[in-house]
Amino acid sequence: MKLKGLVIIFVVVAFLLSLQAFYVVDETEQVLVTQFGRVVGKPKKDPGLYLKIPFIQGANYFPKNLLEWDGDPGQIPTLDKTFIWVDTFARWKIVDPLKFFQTVNNVTGALGRLDDIVDAAVRNLISSYPLIETVRNTNRELDTFEVGLEEVVERKALSSVKMGREKITKQIMEQAQPKLAKFGIKLVDVKIKRLNYVDQVQKSVFGRMIAERKQIAEKFRSEGKGEARRIEGETEKEMKRITSNAYRKAQEIMGKADAEATKIYADAYGLDPDFYSFVKTLDIYKETLDRDSSLVLSTDTEFFKYLKGYTGKK
Repeated sequence: MKLKGLVIIFVVVAFLLSLQAFYVVDETEQVLVTQFGRVVGKPKKDPGLYLKIPFIQGANYFPKNLLEWDGDPGQIPTLDKTFIWVDTFARWKIVDPLKFFQTVNNVTGALGRLDDIVDAAVRNLISSYPLIETVRNTNRELDTFEVGLEEVVERKALSSVKMGREKITKQIMEQAQPKLAKFGIKLVDVKIKRLNYVDQVQKSVFGRMIAERKQIAEKFRSEGKGEARRIEGETEKEMKRITSNAYRKAQEIMGKADAEATKIYADAYGLDPDFYSFVKTLDIYKETLDRDSSLVLSTDTEFFKYLKGYTGKK
């Protein structure tokens, strides 16, 4: 029984030793082996199964992929004395796990160093240039002012961008990277996530923006009304032209019709002039005489010639 118990104890101990003797390195990790707090051997960066001395040596794991740093928004004055809120973020990675372990020891300690170094670089570069350099990248011509820029620069200054945001962020990286290299850290990218005015100037900026947009809207409305008046004037002119042409054409047609009718009448009456004279005289009688009309005429008058011999009785 004693022998069986010793065998079981031996197996358990051997199993525990085997568990402590092997460690696995993932493709997203890198490992430093330490013995009594001192680094032993080179960093293990390739994925696989590795061996160490159980209970004496320990495996310290560090991420190998990109890591995130998100800075706290801060109030920074620009070169033209405009206070703005700047929110930045960065991507970084551990390129020398030995230096990293010996200096900051872990990711939490590294984030604290990034806070100190990157934030200082951001503050230094933002305050070294006017606001327009942080807001814009190029001298692209604008139809209207960009948000609030008229509060701090004149319109002509919009064409004087020399650096731009992209170059400023690049300079932030160049300034911060040498200070981070001694910690085994490589700064991959830095970007400005958000810019905003401080509370003291936001209301005036927004008021100026609203007034400007109203001015632009009124300009568009005025141009629209002017265009509407022009179109209405052209339409009325065109209507008068069409009406005039139609009236002229109608008069021409009527004149031709009257001339044709007169010609037809003339041709018809020309066949018998006496009949024409008789008909026209009867028309005159009809237009000038009625039941109440009284005429005093000589019997020899030409007007009375067709009434001679008429007694009024059938």
